[in-house]
Amino acid sequence: MQGVVYHYNPLEAEVIGKLADRYKPTLLLSTPTFLLSYIRKIKREQFKSLKYLVVGAEKLKAKIAQSFYEKFNIVPMEGYGATELSPIVSVSVPDYLFKNEDKIIHQVCYKPSKVGHPLPGEVVKVVNPRTFADLEPGRAGLLLVKGGNVMAGYLHQPELTKSVMYGDWYITGDIGNIDEDGFIQLIARQSRFSKIGGEMVPHIGVEEMIHNVLNAGDQVCVVTSVFDEKKGEKLVVLCVVDLDSQDICKKMNESNIPKLWIPRNSDFHRIENIPLLGSGKFDLSAIRKIAEEIYSGKG
Repeated sequence: MQGVVYHYNPLEAEVIGKLADRYKPTLLLSTPTFLLSYIRKIKREQFKSLKYLVVGAEKLKAKIAQSFYEKFNIVPMEGYGATELSPIVSVSVPDYLFKNEDKIIHQVCYKPSKVGHPLPGEVVKVVNPRTFADLEPGRAGLLLVKGGNVMAGYLHQPELTKSVMYGDWYITGDIGNIDEDGFIQLIARQSRFSKIGGEMVPHIGVEEMIHNVLNAGDQVCVVTSVFDEKKGEKLVVLCVVDLDSQDICKKMNESNIPKLWIPRNSDFHRIENIPLLGSGKFDLSAIRKIAEEIYSGKG
């Protein structure tokens, strides 16, 4: 007999660990943010029945994937989708091995940091965010999706619907690329970039660099931006722990990352917690509001 186990609060790692230990599931659906608490609070033996883990809702950071694999010996498979796309676009699956006569054929279905191939009946392409011209394999740009999974439109909001469509293509608002084998890679939401001195700076790239400098497995900071008179925008780092921002900036300066990616020492700020949506995604509006309040003197 097969079944599904639900729990209303994915943040209650201890409860989820006990449920997994009791019901012996083989597949876990989650988000990268929730994995952090599972790594910290769930015992390895409680997840021993799991064979597969599929995550979505946000980009899976390599350090989280590695930490989960090291503890539970399971490679997180990353999926991609949107509510307007019914909601799945693509998902990674394990490689497939099969015997053809006397040969073993290995079909590559998984690549680290990729979100797999589009599902049957769906087409994904990468375009220049300004001109919408198609980009060649490997080039980063704006992801568009076409197929029977695309919504008919937002209810009673034709203008809003028009703003997210390019002909038959849905404009995802995500930046990514597609390699020569058709695997999709996500980079970040278009809204998670800042235009600084005419250059696009990815917030998630700055976050990953800071976490690498700290060798931190947990999400200890989030990057956003506020208006800046000189460069258009400036990066703001909101931290849930006390950090030596001067040392972090020094080490980032010593690396080979672009200088525009490096926040100023004075733009690190301590907060109590990082606002999240119910899905586990960052609440970007709330995060930016906190930063704006800090710089307006209200925070």
